Amino acid sequence: MQPLPTPVPAGISLSHLGRAPHRLMFFVGASNLLLAMAWWALWLMSMRWPQLAMPIPSVYAGWLHAFVMQYLVLPSFIFGFLLTVFPRWMGLPELSRWQYLPVGLGLIGGQLAILLGAFGLPHAIAVGMLLAVMGWSVGLWRLGRLLLAEKGRTWHARSCMAALLFGYAGVLAFAGFVLGGSATWVLPSFKLGTFGLLLPIYVTVAHRMFPFFAGNVVPGYVSWRPLWWLAAFWGFIVLHLLLELSHLPQWLWLADLPLLVLAVMALWHWWPRGPMPGLLRVLFVGLAWLPVALALYVLQSACTLIDGQVPLGRAPAHALFIGLFGSLLVAMVTRVTQGHSGRPLQMTPVAWFAFIAVQVVAVMRVVAEIAPDSAAWQALSAVAWLVAFSPWVTRIGHIYLTPRRDGRPG
Repeated sequence: MQPLPTPVPAGISLSHLGRAPHRLMFFVGASNLLLAMAWWALWLMSMRWPQLAMPIPSVYAGWLHAFVMQYLVLPSFIFGFLLTVFPRWMGLPELSRWQYLPVGLGLIGGQLAILLGAFGLPHAIAVGMLLAVMGWSVGLWRLGRLLLAEKGRTWHARSCMAALLFGYAGVLAFAGFVLGGSATWVLPSFKLGTFGLLLPIYVTVAHRMFPFFAGNVVPGYVSWRPLWWLAAFWGFIVLHLLLELSHLPQWLWLADLPLLVLAVMALWHWWPRGPMPGLLRVLFVGLAWLPVALALYVLQSACTLIDGQVPLGRAPAHALFIGLFGSLLVAMVTRVTQGHSGRPLQMTPVAWFAFIAVQVVAVMRVVAEIAPDSAAWQALSAVAWLVAFSPWVTRIGHIYLTPRRDGRPG
């Protein structure tokens, strides 16, 4: 006699987070998205307006911000997506909740501890680093076992795993610094996070999924997904990292200019020529930030080569982080959330607000680097981030805490 299925609680319940990897990890990521930026907005305001005093953390606040955003906030969504799609890409059984629960606990626990440490709680930052390493380690272990169990070769999965391994090195480098290592480990950690982890993950997912999505809804669409393009992009990413880690910013254009050419080529081939629904359009509008960001990187490197100046500051990085990563975060998470909760595959009003607002925030943060009162612009752009994401996070968070509308599992 087969056991009866476990009843699904009605209404809001934390137990729903364990029904699928994306539920738990996206909920963690959404929570982290607001918590991390709320602290950072307060910090930036206190730097611009000193009367708004904030505790000074034991680790430089800008470094904590960079670590949290690169290695805890966005990777929460990344692990949620990959822990869901890896088994499907490879034709393997889905993971059980006990296999991915430690990943979510490590990432949310790590961030909470780090933020408490940023507010002055002794030893909390070190504890947060250990929890982050734990979450990352379990996530890599689970995904790695799936790769080893696969009978064939899913190159997109291997590309994502390569990026995660670069990211793991970055996590260990920063954790080593916090736990007593040299400060020289900090810069490599952040460079690995940007060009070793996040950019190749986003590009790999776009290469596999965006033409597929377009082909399903745009009549006559021709899918373009050559593996040589992905391999070439990886090659120039590695060159960029080698130049960064060798402290040769004046020569970064040697890598970034070919990356720009590849990005324009992909956008040209992938962009549908006919009418398309909003949920598809936002993917390509968000992806358009990739050549914009790379063009800014090329310009920055050229200026450094000509006269040793760095006129754009962190503008290229924030065009990448807010413009590309932020836009595609809203687009992809909305798509997954709608589809996996039994809702129509469409952009909701809240998602449209978040997506459009993120475009404004990206422009604000890029302009902040050349604006007369840069500190004020940076603080205002952080507050604008909270305004952009809060309604969207509230909506998707509620979805993860409730059953699917169609009554199906997951």
